[in-house]
Amino acid sequence: MHTKTRRYDLDWLRVIAILAVYLHHIGMPFNGDDFHIMNTESSKLLDDIMVFFEQFRLPLLFLISGTGTVFAFSKRTWMDFTKERSVRLLLPLFFGILIIVPPQTFFENREQYTSYWEMYANGDFNINHLWFIGNLFWMSIVAIPLILFLKSNKSNQFLKLFEHFTAKRFGLFALVIPLSFIFILLKQYYPSYDKDFFNLSSTFFYGFFFIAGMLFASADTTWKQLKQYRKLNFLLFIISSIVFYAYYYVPGEWLAPYLTNNQGWMLWYLVCCLVGWSFVITLLGYGQIWLNKKSTLVKKLNEAIYPFYILHQTVIVVFAYYIVQWEMSIGFKLLVLLLTTFPVIVIIYRILIYPFAITRILFGMKKH
Repeated sequence: MHTKTRRYDLDWLRVIAILAVYLHHIGMPFNGDDFHIMNTESSKLLDDIMVFFEQFRLPLLFLISGTGTVFAFSKRTWMDFTKERSVRLLLPLFFGILIIVPPQTFFENREQYTSYWEMYANGDFNINHLWFIGNLFWMSIVAIPLILFLKSNKSNQFLKLFEHFTAKRFGLFALVIPLSFIFILLKQYYPSYDKDFFNLSSTFFYGFFFIAGMLFASADTTWKQLKQYRKLNFLLFIISSIVFYAYYYVPGEWLAPYLTNNQGWMLWYLVCCLVGWSFVITLLGYGQIWLNKKSTLVKKLNEAIYPFYILHQTVIVVFAYYIVQWEMSIGFKLLVLLLTTFPVIVIIYRILIYPFAITRILFGMKKH
């Protein structure tokens, strides 16, 4: 996408994707999964809803990051790009591991430590939600040869073929085939849902969206095709969603005579890919109509969203530690957690991060 025009739709989608991650983590103490802080009771309905949104909130974020990576490289050498990625990603990552994440560890293991400093002195450091930043850094570095290729004239024929393929009616949706094949194959060897970079099933799954974002940012007409086929892709998303929930709710004993346990999981990975991919390409199409308008608001939100991401889980864990102890309904606790953590994150950002050069750098922001 060789243009200097600001893509406000991508700015909005980045903000929306990270807010979706925030809302997901708001629900985590109450859905029965193994979060850092857990309520004694859990909501099956909440879990059934969250499992659906899990299929596309992070894929969308990785795809947008892929487009952003190409734009960040556009006026830099590979050395300048590496330095820029190190400052914007590695520095906040190390700062986050040392300063931002430790309160999560302390409250998660509150009975294990007599004081915060005991936990800190014990060297109990974790990456937690900042795994995304670490993975994004390594994906950006590994992708440098591909970016150089896409920037060169050598890629002209390849990009023409890519644009020709995605111009077909089902071309964009058909990219789910290699995504599904890669994910299902690697899940046989790396079945974990761990987000570690060396868990290749997870890394290649998100990496596919990351590279797709790079290709979309480099192929001029593909964005037009995303817009052109948005209604078709939305229909495919609806169908995929119906298939997803039909398979999710079908009793296991109904399938047992026909599918082995491994085959059952392979089908699950397939329906997850169908939902995730169809949603992302649908949103990219409609985003061009709904969101690609000049906006001062999205400029401010886009600047704030990275520090928001770095801060959000720590604030949620600290507040959730106390809120889950209340004798209240899950719905009430959810509401209180939302209404307390969001303003606290915003206040921390405005008072402690936004005004100062050093904190802006530590949280991955540009200088004023």
